[in-house]
Amino acid sequence: MMDDRGHLVTEQANPASAQLDTLSIAEFVALCQQEDLKAVQAVIAQQASIEQAIARIAEKLASGGRLFYVGAGTSGRLGVLDSAECPPTFCTDPDLVQAILAGGLSAMVKSSEALEDSWQDGAQSIHQRGITAQDVALGITAGGTTPFVHGALHTAQTLGAVTIFLTCVPPEQVPSTYDLDIRPIVGPEILAGSTRLKAGTATKLVLNTISTGVMVQLGKVYGNRMVDVAVTNRKLLDRALRILTDLTGCDRATALKVLGEADNHTKTALFMLWTGADKATAVQKLREAKGNLRQALAGWPLHGSSAQNV
Repeated sequence: MMDDRGHLVTEQANPASAQLDTLSIAEFVALCQQEDLKAVQAVIAQQASIEQAIARIAEKLASGGRLFYVGAGTSGRLGVLDSAECPPTFCTDPDLVQAILAGGLSAMVKSSEALEDSWQDGAQSIHQRGITAQDVALGITAGGTTPFVHGALHTAQTLGAVTIFLTCVPPEQVPSTYDLDIRPIVGPEILAGSTRLKAGTATKLVLNTISTGVMVQLGKVYGNRMVDVAVTNRKLLDRALRILTDLTGCDRATALKVLGEADNHTKTALFMLWTGADKATAVQKLREAKGNLRQALAGWPLHGSSAQNV
């Protein structure tokens, strides 16, 4: 017999939207905004779990491991979005943060929700990626019951990987035995069961915080600047140049020249501008500091109008 999921908070009807189809547009928008605030509040309540996730993921990635987001439908698509942003934002290898989406990448634009019902496909996806005890598998399922995700997480756990479960239902409704749970309880959606709404918002907030926090821990950020930005188009070139001019006080022409000498690697260019070192020295010092610019600069006499803020 088919399982009845009506007890899940993500499937229940929201009393606040009982007359949704009779609301004016203004009333509808106001209701959406009121309910969306609950997503933020639910994520805030998970601060301790998110902190633990960042620490554990950063530790694994610093030791050569990888992070895998696993999901189906909206949850899986949000994992794809977050993983896809890491290379341009932090100049990471595409293999460092990966997404496993039920149905493959074609499911990003074409609904394939039926594929989420296969526990075996989830398990197979873990073996296909060669996941080991060095890695982290973060399963995303708003309603907490997606077989594809549980098949993946269970298999990853048997292989020794760190397993993290991100869901919007409480443990009494969907218990787990994974290493860490993150459970932003957003409550019923204004459109009953449509977890692309508050649950999706909460999921995106959690993933934003985790990926950014991990990259900060890995030295991919200096101050509040994305100093590992990949210079792959005009917008990102402009951003890199502004980082260089803002932080060192040099003019834009100098920034462009040094950035070119640094093979468009912003962090290397910053080291060169602040210390006067050549590219080879900058690269070597950054390598010794495992890419952490602040650590690489330690002990160097710095120059430039913003050097006092380093």
